[in-house]
Amino acid sequence: METECKLAFKSEEELFGILDADWFYNICMEHEKQEAVKLSSTYYDTPDRRMISRGGSIRVRNISDSDEEEETYEHTIKLGGKVDNGLHQRYEWNVKTFSKSFSKEEFLDGISRSEDPSDILMEALDGITEDYLEPLCKTKFNRTVYTLGYGDSLMEACFDVGKLSAGDKSEPICELELELISGDVVDLMDMANYIVSKTNAEFSNDSKFKRCLKLLEEE
Repeated sequence: METECKLAFKSEEELFGILDADWFYNICMEHEKQEAVKLSSTYYDTPDRRMISRGGSIRVRNISDSDEEEETYEHTIKLGGKVDNGLHQRYEWNVKTFSKSFSKEEFLDGISRSEDPSDILMEALDGITEDYLEPLCKTKFNRTVYTLGYGDSLMEACFDVGKLSAGDKSEPICELELELISGDVVDLMDMANYIVSKTNAEFSNDSKFKRCLKLLEEE
């Protein structure tokens, strides 16, 4: 189960201004400057939007470094879950591969170690094959990750800046994702509330994918 809290910022200056704050430095476990990673993702579904109707999404993300000899990808399926005051909780399965194209068979073979139940995933993928998938929308952004210790929990702070696009429309991405690595969701939300109290950030109930779907609805 993926557990994260999303905070939206109005500008990159406000977002990255956190890194110069003493209060952030004091809870950050990585004090050296982190290099941003470029992430490019494409979301897929069937023409009749079968995955969306089942509350899911299929994402293919390029996670390769420009210095690598062979490009690597992460294929992800997210499903169900709930959202409340910026807190996102949902089932998530990930498979790393050298293939740019999503393969249902390869994906199911690669999730054997996932803690989330495979029967729910199998039900969501019933009747869906890669032959009928088509691209819906895309995101391209830079991500800078820091590890935080707060309360009795460990979490990642992901600084995301870039753009999402669907059809002919696009919107900027300027947000902070706090993802729980281990510990208690109460600590995660306490951390999020602490950041909001120190900045102009706002809790966001919309994932990047949901924002893309709203742009498609405007087409």
